[in-house]
Amino acid sequence: MSADDNIRYWIATAPVGAASVLAEELAQFGAQDIRERSHDVKFQGTLEVGYRACLWSRTATRVLLSLGSIDAGSSKSVYEAVKRIDWREHIAPGATLACDSSGGNESIRHTIYGSQLLKDAVCDNLRDATGERPNIKPERPDVLLHLHVEGPTALLSVDFSGESLHRRGYRSEGGRAPLKENVAAAVLLRAGWSGIAEQGGLLLDPMCGSGTFLTEGALIAADAAPALEREYFGFLGWRGHDAELWARLGAEARARRAARTPRRCILGSDIDSEAVRMAIANASQAGVGEWLHVEKRPLSEVTRPKADLGLVVANPPYGERIGAESGLPALYSELGAALRDRFQGWQAAILTGNPPLARNLGIFAKRTHRVFNGTIECRLLRFDVNEASAERPAEEVRADWSSRPGAQMFANRLRKNLQRLDPWAERERIDCFRVYDADMPEYAFAIDLYGRAARHAYVQEYAPPKTVNQESARERRREVLAVLPEVLGVPLMQIHSRVRKPQKGAEQYEKRANAAERHAVQEGGLKFWVNFRDYLDTGLFLDHRIMRAKLREWAKDTDFLNLFCYTGSATVYAAAGGARSTTSVDLSNTYLDWAHENLLLNGFPGTNHELYRADCLAWLEEQESRGPRFDLIFLDPPTFSNSKRMEGVLDVQRDHVGMIRRSLKLLRASGRLVFSTNYTRFKLDEAALADLAIEDLSAATIPKDFERHARIHRCFSVKFK
Repeated sequence: MSADDNIRYWIATAPVGAASVLAEELAQFGAQDIRERSHDVKFQGTLEVGYRACLWSRTATRVLLSLGSIDAGSSKSVYEAVKRIDWREHIAPGATLACDSSGGNESIRHTIYGSQLLKDAVCDNLRDATGERPNIKPERPDVLLHLHVEGPTALLSVDFSGESLHRRGYRSEGGRAPLKENVAAAVLLRAGWSGIAEQGGLLLDPMCGSGTFLTEGALIAADAAPALEREYFGFLGWRGHDAELWARLGAEARARRAARTPRRCILGSDIDSEAVRMAIANASQAGVGEWLHVEKRPLSEVTRPKADLGLVVANPPYGERIGAESGLPALYSELGAALRDRFQGWQAAILTGNPPLARNLGIFAKRTHRVFNGTIECRLLRFDVNEASAERPAEEVRADWSSRPGAQMFANRLRKNLQRLDPWAERERIDCFRVYDADMPEYAFAIDLYGRAARHAYVQEYAPPKTVNQESARERRREVLAVLPEVLGVPLMQIHSRVRKPQKGAEQYEKRANAAERHAVQEGGLKFWVNFRDYLDTGLFLDHRIMRAKLREWAKDTDFLNLFCYTGSATVYAAAGGARSTTSVDLSNTYLDWAHENLLLNGFPGTNHELYRADCLAWLEEQESRGPRFDLIFLDPPTFSNSKRMEGVLDVQRDHVGMIRRSLKLLRASGRLVFSTNYTRFKLDEAALADLAIEDLSAATIPKDFERHARIHRCFSVKFK
């Protein structure tokens, strides 16, 4: 039996949001038992399937040959399990080696330590078996091994890709905010470009930048394997490599590409002549220049080609690539108008890192998908460009909402809530409160009011499930936005709407506009900057109002630590309560700047209020040697967070015990740690924390205006017994 006849176990990683597209690709390559997760796909297949994945996958980041799971309960168990493997089957005499690690647990906290453990065990095994240790070569080794530690087990694998597969090699220049090649390919495949190309349709990007969509679209149309010209893979020096099989697959790929006659079905334009130059250069480097026509042209002059079938694709600016966001709503409006007026009957796919801006397109998306471009969370919006998808003008909706029974009932409920909560908020000196929280299931919105003299309304929509008729959901959205100005007495221009979603990652919400968008609001006699337009949250979590007040009560004469500090509102409360010092830690410069400005706004400019930009978990480990030095710690991690330490995802349910334990190493014996999370299904692992004195503060810290959503957060006071 040849090596190619043996079924093996594999893992292919992908950008978050692209795994389902990757799974479809792998099925075409002959993969079996495909199991898809958020950022990877596990599957079974022969060596040929693994080779095809490396050669042909347009969406994979890496392809790993699994060598099985091992016990990771301790560093010793990892070392011994790795050393028991006969590495002569994988590493030939004289071959170079590199080892990589991801994830972690209480025993293996650092990826560098995990990599060292793996390297030592492999080298010691080969030294005992052959008398020689392999040479270590960090860059492009003959064999690259990977260890992923997750809880009590670890997965050991050979990295077949060697380097990230998104690096096609054609992009010498990428512009200021390049779109990753495999993300672009995933967008095109999900939008149906393969089928459109097969039927003779066209692809058009009217804001093409350096042309990543164009080049990836041409590679698809040309039936060109994206890694065909790649010189290095992680399996080329692996002892099990079948050079004859690999050569056959390469010859097959070249024949398929040669069978396609180039046609200029890929059209691009950009207002920037330098971007046009880069797009042409990149496509030529990829060998698909003959498939493209790219020219300098403003969006206003882009016209529809003479073709009934086509796909418009674009990744317009969303505040990451330019300094000010003030012109972006108009740009999105112009793009939407161009689609509606000139591309009727076509498909469209718009990728944006600022979903609220997409509201300005004026077209209803038939599907939306979450996908990450590096650390930036984006939304892919797919459209059928036709009359049915166009939004009704807001004035038309406002004119007839009073005749709609549903809109009338929503207005009545909102009016009653306002009559009940507004006097309460005024008595309690609360300027910012929730006035509606999906009280009527059909109108699934959370509506918050900010300020008194110049009131703003912040509207968050709970995205409707697929089982709900999408057109009905859109109509209810229009009704809500039409009702609000009259019932709340808030001008339409001061009503700000967003799609409600969980926050993910410490770096994903970069600053997108200037300080003119800020507004100062009051809470508990303190002031805070909020921003309604430029971020996915306003900067002040209203449900933590009571918890912040408790921190102020406990903070007198304490040294206070705020982890995952966000905009520092808890720090301001602690400073107002008389804390001797405050220390705030967050990974985002944007949030730390915001926290600093909140401190200044309340008259706390001193050097005893320190701000640190750092990964909170790494910072905790670095500070352990200094011993306990805080009396009050507020630990409020995100539900999920991108982090290399956690294989891309920090999970608050999975990791809360470890985070609490690490934080307690900095807490003085008589101190208090407050742990908080907004994960609604969170369950505290009481057994793992049984040696501590824990008090559940959740019910006592839910404000009156959040009573309908009583599990919006969980809070716990943690002390040493």
